[in-house]
Amino acid sequence: MENTEIRDYDVIVVGGGHAGSEASLAAARMGMSTLLVTLNLDMIGFMPCNPSIGGPAKGVVVREIDALGGEMGRNIDKTYIQMRMLNTGKGPAVRALRAQADKHAYQSELKHTLEKEDNLVVKQGIVEKLLVKDDVCYGVELSTGTQYTSKAVIITAGTALRGEIIIGELKYSSGPNNSLPSIGLANNLKEIGLEIERFKTGTPPRVKSSTIDYSVTEEQPGDKQPNHFSFESHDENYRTDQLPCWLTYTNLDTHTLIRDNLHRAPMFTGIVEGVGARYCPSIEDKIVRFSDKPRHQIFLEPEGEHTEEVYVQGLSTSLPEDVQKEMVQSIEGLEQAKIMRSGYAIEYDVVVPHQLRPTLETMKISGLYTAGQTNGTSGYEEAACQGLMAGINAALKIQGKEPFILKRSDAYIGVLIDDLVTKGTNEPYRLLTSRAEYRLLLRHDNADLRLTDMGYEIGLVDDTRFAQYQEKKEMVENELERLGKIRLKPTQEIQTFLEERGLAPLKDGILARDFLKRPEITYYDLSAFIPSPEKELPRYVIEQVEIQVKYEGYIKKAKDKVEKLKRMEAKRIPENIDYKAINSLATEAVQKLEKIRPETIAQASRISGVNPSDISILMVYIEQGKIAKIDSEKA
Repeated sequence: MENTEIRDYDVIVVGGGHAGSEASLAAARMGMSTLLVTLNLDMIGFMPCNPSIGGPAKGVVVREIDALGGEMGRNIDKTYIQMRMLNTGKGPAVRALRAQADKHAYQSELKHTLEKEDNLVVKQGIVEKLLVKDDVCYGVELSTGTQYTSKAVIITAGTALRGEIIIGELKYSSGPNNSLPSIGLANNLKEIGLEIERFKTGTPPRVKSSTIDYSVTEEQPGDKQPNHFSFESHDENYRTDQLPCWLTYTNLDTHTLIRDNLHRAPMFTGIVEGVGARYCPSIEDKIVRFSDKPRHQIFLEPEGEHTEEVYVQGLSTSLPEDVQKEMVQSIEGLEQAKIMRSGYAIEYDVVVPHQLRPTLETMKISGLYTAGQTNGTSGYEEAACQGLMAGINAALKIQGKEPFILKRSDAYIGVLIDDLVTKGTNEPYRLLTSRAEYRLLLRHDNADLRLTDMGYEIGLVDDTRFAQYQEKKEMVENELERLGKIRLKPTQEIQTFLEERGLAPLKDGILARDFLKRPEITYYDLSAFIPSPEKELPRYVIEQVEIQVKYEGYIKKAKDKVEKLKRMEAKRIPENIDYKAINSLATEAVQKLEKIRPETIAQASRISGVNPSDISILMVYIEQGKIAKIDSEKA
């Protein structure tokens, strides 16, 4: 057998972080011969910042990734040390699952998953430049001079792109966690004509667990009731020996110390040039912006089972090391804490995302895709979902199939990508529930009902999993139908039950489904008064039935709005349109439309500076066929 290294692939992915891992797995699982090139194999799936997955909006994204056949949900379910559902006292649209990860186990498990994948070659190397001819990307060149060719390249270089770490007055070239920076590729992206900006993010110090006095902090335990990110995980495998996190607070001494040293803070001295994240600010930024607050929350989060390192969530900083030590030891419970790793800020290059199509392919260079923090986002979850979508769309393009684009009403993933390519971002973009106008439809509990069909059609969801999904869907539909046929009578038993709960008695008979609509009534309450279904229903089916019944009116209103939006999404804008030829459009609208090149009327309507009157003019212009007329005149 010939032992010649393969140099030609369908897809090449550059970078092995959360975006690169999802991109390479998706492409390979869709039958593409795939090469993943990363600076350091030991950094695959690495968590340079918070060792956690999920949280508000982000947790829903992880479930969406899983529903489409991605890996993040499966990986965290294998490697978490704590699982917790947030916002349980609120409605289902804002509930979110969050897991504390064993940082090293997560990284090791994901690396092994990539290594085992058919059609995927994982290689350590430094990509210096892209191979581009006639605005088509056809491969990469490594620092060794070796070239690999392909039909598509996906850049997921994260914060390594011309990365620079900053601590106090010290500033040096580095990727996250003192890894190698990617300088040649960063320069090459500019050379091929992409618009680049500079962003900044940061991390807090890590302290030694045995030097923390946990007795004066508040314990934050995990949930006893099973929860999972992946729809493939099972309750019987839920971990009961979870590790707690701990809560403490900054105080006036902490704040005074920071204020007294602001003249040494890089973000205020001009050393930091990049734009930081508004929704994940450094502690020095918090003290300045929220000067009226007497304290800020600090979460002490273990980085794993077999390490003493504890992540001091809420204390992100780039202050000098001597100030960091005093700051940490001013906090209750950390008076004797020893810092194992100092906090730092990192600046890096990003590709301005208005240059991207909704598929995440660059408009300027065919076959070149970018994903993750390279596109100006923050967070592992935001990165992973972009990687998944870039991998899917690269494979579909090579297969000659239609692109896969999620609408804002389909998924938080759709909201994120539409925000990036339509509105752009002038700071590291973080996904928030408030960004989704249809968040009542985009819930943690129904990600599989929204997206599994799509994942199956793409080829990332296998037959076994699809059959399980169909069974769940059928059980939910059957139970909703059954509750719509059972009639409850105002028996003494029911009236006594309602009286004990302080609820209004029944005046007449009522359908079981309508009885369940009462906010105070749970499915388990109802089940005491009606016959049991033929087959015992799993917990996740009961949850879905209850939500669909209780929020039926709100869900219907949201779906009606979606139908209106779909009509606008169906109105596509021809690629060859010349906005400058539309006389009545406002100047600002012409400039924005020319820059972003929206693909649909709905996307155009979301661009800042494009008014409803501009949209009306644009629709009339397209519907009257003036584009076709102009083209024929040119011919």
